[in-house]
Amino acid sequence: MTEQSNYVPAKVWTPPASPGGMFANINRPVAGPTHEAELPVGKHPLQLYSLATPNGVKVTIMLEELLAAGHTGAEYDAWLVRINEGAQFSSGFVEVNPNSKIPALLDRSAGSETAPVRVFESGSILLYLAEKFGAFLPAGIPARTETLNWLFWQMGSGPLLGGGFGHFYAYAPEKLEYPIDRYAMEVKRQLDVLERQLSEHRYIAGDEYTIADMAIWPWYGGMVQGELYEAGEFLSVHEYKHVRRWADEIGARPAVIRGRKVNRVRGKPEEQVPERHDASDLD
Repeated sequence: MTEQSNYVPAKVWTPPASPGGMFANINRPVAGPTHEAELPVGKHPLQLYSLATPNGVKVTIMLEELLAAGHTGAEYDAWLVRINEGAQFSSGFVEVNPNSKIPALLDRSAGSETAPVRVFESGSILLYLAEKFGAFLPAGIPARTETLNWLFWQMGSGPLLGGGFGHFYAYAPEKLEYPIDRYAMEVKRQLDVLERQLSEHRYIAGDEYTIADMAIWPWYGGMVQGELYEAGEFLSVHEYKHVRRWADEIGARPAVIRGRKVNRVRGKPEEQVPERHDASDLD
C-alpha cells in the first residue's frame, strides 16, 4: 500500500489543491454553470446533447432502434458535449440538466405542449422515449414492472461499476489495492446477477428486447466484450457465458451498431460520428 494508508480525514473537508486523476480539471464541489453559452438547436424535434460514454450510448441506441422500427418522429439531432473540457457546465446545458451530466434531451415536438420538455438522466430518457412512442416497454403490468426492475437495477448498479471500479482501476492517479478489490468484487457479483438471469431468459427482462437491454448493454456488454476499461482479463469475464451470448447478440443489432457511433470521438475513425443530424451521417 502507499502513504494513503496513513490518511486521517480532517474534521471539516476542504477541496484538495491538486485532486489528480483524468477529470481533475473539471471536478468541483458545487453545481451551476461556469460560463455562458447557448446550446445549438437543429431541425428535428428531438435534440440530444451527449457523448458516447456508456450512459450516452444508451440513448442513441434507443433512438436508432425507434427509427429502425419505423417511428419517424424519433428523428433527432445529436450534439457533441466534450465533458473533459467542461462543456456540460455551460449555462445552456445546465438549463437542460441542472446536474451537468450527459446525456440530456430536449423535446421540441408539438406533443410537448407549450414549451420544450427537458429530460435528463439516461434511465429517465429511455423511459420517456419508450412511453412517447409506445415501444420497447411492455404494456402488461407484470412484464412492464420486470423491465423497470432491471432498468432501475442498472441505474443503481452502474455507479459502482463506473465511478467505483472504473475510476480506481483506470482513472485514479495511483493504483490502490483496497478500492480496486472492493469494487472488483462488487462488479463480479453484478455480472453473476446478470449471468443467472440470462441463463433462463434470452433478454434481460424476459423474451422481449426492451429498454432494460439498452440500459445494461453499454456497461456490462462492454465489460464482457473486453472494451470497457480493458478489464476483461482482470475480471475473468470469460466465466459469464450467458452474459457474453447476450452481449454479442445485442451488439450485432444494426441499430446498436449505428447508435454506438453517435457522439463518438475515440476508437476507429469509421466508428466516430461526433454529431448526427441525418440518418446518412451514419452510413
